[in-house]
Amino acid sequence: METMKIASFDRVNELKAFDETKTGVKGLVDAGVSEVPRIFHHSSLKLSNPKPLSSDLQHLTTIPTFDLGGRVFEDETKRKNVVQGIKEASEKWGFFQVINHGVPLDLLEKMKDGVRGFHEQSPDVRKQYYVRDFSKKFMYLSNFDLFSSPAANWRDTFSCNIAPDPPKPEDLPEICRDVMLEYTKHVMTLGEFLFEILSEALGLDPNHLNEMDCSKGLLMLNHYYPPCPEPDLTLGTTQHSDTSFLTVLLPDQIEGLQVNREGYWFDVPHVPGALVINIGDLLQVGVFFDAACNKRQVH
Repeated sequence: METMKIASFDRVNELKAFDETKTGVKGLVDAGVSEVPRIFHHSSLKLSNPKPLSSDLQHLTTIPTFDLGGRVFEDETKRKNVVQGIKEASEKWGFFQVINHGVPLDLLEKMKDGVRGFHEQSPDVRKQYYVRDFSKKFMYLSNFDLFSSPAANWRDTFSCNIAPDPPKPEDLPEICRDVMLEYTKHVMTLGEFLFEILSEALGLDPNHLNEMDCSKGLLMLNHYYPPCPEPDLTLGTTQHSDTSFLTVLLPDQIEGLQVNREGYWFDVPHVPGALVINIGDLLQVGVFFDAACNKRQVH
C-alpha cells in the first residue's frame, strides 16, 4: 500500500503574507514566480469551458456597437434608432459598445498608458499607496475581497472616488494624476448623455435620470492583469454584476472580457476606440423604483 501526503495549506497566513508584500500580483511576477500560488486557484467548475449554444441563440455573436455621432444627432431618425438599439441591447444583453462617443481617442490611449505606468512603477513607489482602508479617496491594492472570496483573482487595482467629492490633486499619483482628472471629466459628460438616452429608452423625459442625480457620482477603478504563468488555474476577474448604476469600461487590445446571456458566455471583441457600457444593478432597480441613484463606475 502506498500513501501520499498532501502539503498543508494555511490559507489565512498565505493571504496575509501576500497582502503584506504591498506589491500585489505584479510583485509576484516581478519576483519570477513560475507557479500560481494556491490562494489564486479557482475551482474547475468556474474554469470549465462554456456549454455549446442552444439552437435558438446560435445566430447571436456578441454585444452590439452603436455610433453616438459625437453625441450630436442632427438627424432625429438616427437618434431614435440609437435609442431603440440601446433599449434592446440593455434588455437582452445588459451591455453594449459605443464609438464616436465624444471622448478623444488620444485621451483613451493616454489613460491606458497612465494605468500601466502606475502599476509598472518601482515596487517601493507602489507600496506608498497600498492600503486596505476603503474610506480613502485613493486606494491601491490587490483584490478588494482578498480575505473573503473563495479564490483571489490574478489582478491588481487602484481606485479613486472622483465625484461628487473630488480628491485633492496632491493625493493622486503624479504618474497618472493629470490624465485621470481629464479623462473623468469627459466620462462624466458622456455619462450624462447616456442617461439621457437611457431615459428616452425607458419612455421617460430625457432629463429624468440626470434629475435623479444619477450622474453626480463617479468611482474610478483601474485594473491591471500581469502575465500569468498558469492561466488555466486562475481568473483575472470572476463572474459578477456591477452594483453601480452604470459602468463605462475602457478596454485594451487584450481580449478576455465575456458577458453572460441566458447561461451562455459570449466574447466581447476589441473595437478600436470603443467604450463598453454595462447596465448596473441600480439601473435595473431604478426601472421599477423611482429612487435616487448616486454612483456609477469607470473601469
